[in-house]
Amino acid sequence: MYRCSKFYRVCNSLLKWLGMQQGMLVSGVTTCLGGCLGYGFTHGCKVPSCEEGCLGDQDVIIVAHGLESRASRGAKYAGSSVRRRAEQCFGGGKAEACGDEKQSSKFSTPDAPKPLVIVTPLSTSHIQSTIYCSRNHGLQIRTRSGGHDLEGLSYVSEVPFVVIDLVNFRSVDVDVENRVAWVQSGAVLGELYYRIVEKSRTLAFPAGNCHTVGTGGYFSGGGYGLLFRKYGLAADNIIDAQLIDVNGRILDRKSMGEDLFWAIRGGGGGSFGIVLAWKLNLVSIPTTVTVFTVSRTLEQNAIKLIHRWQYIAHELPDEIFSGVSVIRAANSSQDGKKTVLASFNSFFLGGIDELVPLMQERFPELGLVKEDCIEMSWIESVLYFGQIQNESLEILLDRNFRSPLTSPYFKAKSDYVKEPIPEIGLRGLWSRFSEEEAESTGFGFFAYGGIMDEIPETANPFPHRAGNLYKILYFVGWQEEDNINSERYISWIRRVYSYMSSFVSKSPREAYINYRDLDIGTNNKGNTSYAQASIWGRKYFKNNFERLVRVKTMIDPENFFRHEQSIPPLVSSRKKIAH
Repeated sequence: MYRCSKFYRVCNSLLKWLGMQQGMLVSGVTTCLGGCLGYGFTHGCKVPSCEEGCLGDQDVIIVAHGLESRASRGAKYAGSSVRRRAEQCFGGGKAEACGDEKQSSKFSTPDAPKPLVIVTPLSTSHIQSTIYCSRNHGLQIRTRSGGHDLEGLSYVSEVPFVVIDLVNFRSVDVDVENRVAWVQSGAVLGELYYRIVEKSRTLAFPAGNCHTVGTGGYFSGGGYGLLFRKYGLAADNIIDAQLIDVNGRILDRKSMGEDLFWAIRGGGGGSFGIVLAWKLNLVSIPTTVTVFTVSRTLEQNAIKLIHRWQYIAHELPDEIFSGVSVIRAANSSQDGKKTVLASFNSFFLGGIDELVPLMQERFPELGLVKEDCIEMSWIESVLYFGQIQNESLEILLDRNFRSPLTSPYFKAKSDYVKEPIPEIGLRGLWSRFSEEEAESTGFGFFAYGGIMDEIPETANPFPHRAGNLYKILYFVGWQEEDNINSERYISWIRRVYSYMSSFVSKSPREAYINYRDLDIGTNNKGNTSYAQASIWGRKYFKNNFERLVRVKTMIDPENFFRHEQSIPPLVSSRKKIAH
């Protein structure tokens, strides 16, 4: 049984060291983690490990944020700048989304919540110790894999909290003979893909194109990508995992049981424990795939083409991924006046000579010809759809890459469509692009169908399966100098979302948890009720929400692992945090 006492003494030593460095006299610690750091220091330091005890024989990196002031309720922390480790954790105060900087005003204002401590563990014992000490002293834990939570829930909290950054848990072990791989939660998708391609050009894993997304959070929410119509979600292809629970136990699939294993594959991160690693089933791919992007403006009948696409895309063969991206763009034929540009993107597990006749038969209105298509390898297609096709494969190992193609600040929402939207509805949506706030905005339509129609919606917590034509991602962005006006842009996307209500899924209006949206509902800051959490829970998980609650009640009945949209237990007996 690990103990906190050694970690406590390390914190005490750290506190004394910090006091000496600042020329101050500091009394003993009052809490294991929080007490070490509640004295207004701004330091990053390497803490010597104990000779024995919970830290083991390695070092743990702890970064202390300065706590220059506290709000009256003791929930928000205003800190000064910290050294580069913290800057990497927060992107200089900005979260990263899809390889891009992402930020809303809550991440950048001087009183934005800051963690009491950032722990970058080097061994599982460091994580166990942090859980144990945080429980004892009423601190929440936020676990960061890649830092791409669209609402910042992996590194922001409105109550005293600790960040566990899994950046050192990033190994990838590929077994080509058995067609499996073990990947730790701190690895990003690019690192996973790179290691697979090192070993084989005919194996892949069905996940996304944003190579800086962390595997831990991505897998926890389901995860879709170019191969999902052929092989399902990332979560559908996970066959084992290692998790540390609230009691510090390290569990695999057998020891955690099928209920908990079911829950962590699509039930969202931050509710059940900390997943250390995942065992993946790798899938077969041909050596050659084909991609194309065909763009049409509003004046080139883009609306009619999208209207027709709705009837076709979900019935295409499983080997085809089909999507449409819609943005505001300059119309070169009208002296630079703005128009709406729709880009039809496809990925095909095969060659040009097979794809072109197929598309000409199924979607002749698009006018696809061979010259529109490019043959390449699967890994090159990841670069293509990530819009980094001119980079070498080594770009996949750059977890700090930030694309210049999108705005540094944005708000996103999602929807599912079960019936084709009439042309008049699409025209109403298109009219929103003419508004001032839509300068940097975009919508993504992603066709469903394929094997997604065959996998039961109860197979794992991700329920959006049969009956969906496509998913919509809404996006609005703005620049740093305009962040003072962020509410204008957020209000704009909320108006768009409201307009779309009659055209999308209902009762509930479904949403994708990996496009997290706190607008659809949040937990109470105190004891969260089942009824309160059901407001947002059914939108993400439909009827699977009830099973998630039962699993949470079994594994974490005192609701230690929690955040604004975490799964609540049926009865919470946890002590209220003293503020």
